[in-house]
Amino acid sequence: MPHRTPAIDPAAWHSHAVLNRVQSFLLLAVMGGLVAVLGEMIWGSSLIPMVSTVVALALFARSGQATRLMLRLYGARVLQPREAPQLYAVVRELARRAALPRPPAVAYVPSPMVNAFATGTGPHAVVAVTDGLLRTLDARELVAVLAHEVSHIRNNDLWVMALADMMTRLTNMLSFVGQMALVLSLPLVLVGAAQVNWWVYVVLIFAPTVSVLAQLGLSRTREFHADLNAVALTGDPEGLARALEKLERANAPWWERVLLPGRKIPEPSYLRTHPTTEERIRRLRELAGRVPHAGGAPPGRISAGPVPLDFLPEASPRPPRWHLSGLWY
Repeated sequence: MPHRTPAIDPAAWHSHAVLNRVQSFLLLAVMGGLVAVLGEMIWGSSLIPMVSTVVALALFARSGQATRLMLRLYGARVLQPREAPQLYAVVRELARRAALPRPPAVAYVPSPMVNAFATGTGPHAVVAVTDGLLRTLDARELVAVLAHEVSHIRNNDLWVMALADMMTRLTNMLSFVGQMALVLSLPLVLVGAAQVNWWVYVVLIFAPTVSVLAQLGLSRTREFHADLNAVALTGDPEGLARALEKLERANAPWWERVLLPGRKIPEPSYLRTHPTTEERIRRLRELAGRVPHAGGAPPGRISAGPVPLDFLPEASPRPPRWHLSGLWY
């Protein structure tokens, strides 16, 4: 009996989509508000237009450079369509469903890590897959992971996170300048020639921490949103849930698999760049309901047989090496 993809529950879909958008808006508003408050405290309202212009120009200039830098960092190689025709066929179909003006390129990362990522925007967009991912996932799971990365491009998540990073850096810079100004004014305070508003000092100290926490929260929200939109592209929440389970097992440290099977070392959730895998899988499986999909059936699952991996080396490449200058492949 042929497998039938479960219908997507429209109520759960709408609830998750609204929650993700509201969270993203609030977190960006918090980060932008911190920059505005610090700029007003240090230089006055005249700083805000200048900062906005600088951020806009920086984001525009880094679009193509960031893609090349990211691929070089990971030792990635952009594949030609003739090398991986099935991978390109899947990405083209996902891009068509996502209404992208042009499909992203596909890059191969010679790493045994089980991972995939998207980088760049517009004509510079690239979806990169590692050697370990291609060797670990089956065709259905690979399609779901590619849909997740295409969703990041569709949702402009890379641009949003670049904007968040810029605002965090500006917050750190303004906080440092403000704190140095207060330190230099301490002699005047001690002789009674000047007064310090200690609430200003509190804001200067804690603003960078609040901005970083908001940036991490935004990253987690965008991951949830990419999961949601990946299901919209494939109509297959179970495929992505299975892929996440495999990624979690494959990327867990060996000592954790031996000493703590089925468990994760607890850590504060607000310090994570990604949501917990358990929470992502739970939300994905909530999308699979028994009621018919409102407005028609979900999009058919993209058919993909075993992906030919002729371009891969016979053995998985060695793990990345650590040097004083960073991580090298």
